[in-house]
Amino acid sequence: MPSPGRVLHLLTNSLPHTSSGYAQRSHSMLLAQQEAGWDVLAVTRLGYPVQVGKLLARSMDAVDGIRYRRLLPATLAPSMDARLQQQADELLRVALEFKPAVLHTTTHYVNGIVVRAVAEALGIPWVYEVRGQLADTWASARGPAARESERYHLFQKRETEVMRDADLVVTLGSAMKANIVSGGVPPEKVIVAPNAVGGVFLSDPLDAAVARLKLGLPTNGQYVGTVSSLVPYEGIDDLIGAFELLAPRHPDLRLLVVGDGESLPSLMGQAERTGLSDRIIFSGRVSREQAPLYHQALDVFVVPRKDLAVTRSVTPLKPVEALACGRPVVASRLAALEEIVTDGKNGLLAVPGDRHDLAAKLEWLLNSQDLRIRLGNAGRRDVLDSRTWRANATTLNTAYKQLMEAPC
Repeated sequence: MPSPGRVLHLLTNSLPHTSSGYAQRSHSMLLAQQEAGWDVLAVTRLGYPVQVGKLLARSMDAVDGIRYRRLLPATLAPSMDARLQQQADELLRVALEFKPAVLHTTTHYVNGIVVRAVAEALGIPWVYEVRGQLADTWASARGPAARESERYHLFQKRETEVMRDADLVVTLGSAMKANIVSGGVPPEKVIVAPNAVGGVFLSDPLDAAVARLKLGLPTNGQYVGTVSSLVPYEGIDDLIGAFELLAPRHPDLRLLVVGDGESLPSLMGQAERTGLSDRIIFSGRVSREQAPLYHQALDVFVVPRKDLAVTRSVTPLKPVEALACGRPVVASRLAALEEIVTDGKNGLLAVPGDRHDLAAKLEWLLNSQDLRIRLGNAGRRDVLDSRTWRANATTLNTAYKQLMEAPC
């Protein structure tokens, strides 16, 4: 018999082996659910983390009291279909021991297929959490023709099938919900649990100079920058271009780019060509403990995303964290980002891909400390009011209870 207070999550990856935004969101949600009274257990996909090079991984990790169970059979089945069955069998074995009342998984659809089968075997409800438009992410690096390819359409079809079959769909924002509903999923079956903050982000932020000192950065002058995955659609090249326009008029201005990714070499090359590389700082990947300090080291946080299908719908986490740190955000004027940044209230919006407009919006803030403080304070208030992991846990708690009380 299922235990009413238990929820089992199937994840693609997790802490401590992966520190991506996906892993951070999972961990934050698990912590918030545990604090709300749920007995939570997370299980990662078949073969992880050995398949990403962690050859000495154990069958269980505990991080901040959250248990991560690994599915590490002696051998993996040879074909995709057989491996899906193997993962379903392994997950069912764990579920029979743990006796969850709800199964919860996240994109992409392979996780959904496995959890659907296990939920049907156990006769319990299951939740599919849509954290990204993964087909659009894939297409964003391959040009317009990719969206007409068979691979793209098959991926979209599988995602839609899984969403329709789930008892509940959770997603990050209104733009993503609209996309899901347009695929034929009933709107009453879709709820929003936005990217949010908790832990150290709830504490009063440090002064920028203090944060820089802790990080070993020069404490004088002004800093603009971002904390991001360095991939093409994030538009960091436009940020460097805007900085190049601003630099002659602001000799004490520095650009701080925090993160790693496939675009890092080309971005470093671009920085070198500007002749301003002594004022452009690339930190590389940083630990989750240090990330808040990098937000607080900035005077203005920037989200210069390109105008693509994926960026119009998917709301990122990092600008929410920046707002929680009391920093105003300059973001591209895209539907997903407009759910986070309200022009003139907690930041400013710029035309995507327009370096001159981005530079103008940054200069407006750089020239007015009072405006930066006003927008930053408003952003922090809004985040603490409506975008905390505790609030999300409350939303999910209500939804889970409705699922468990629904007739079979």
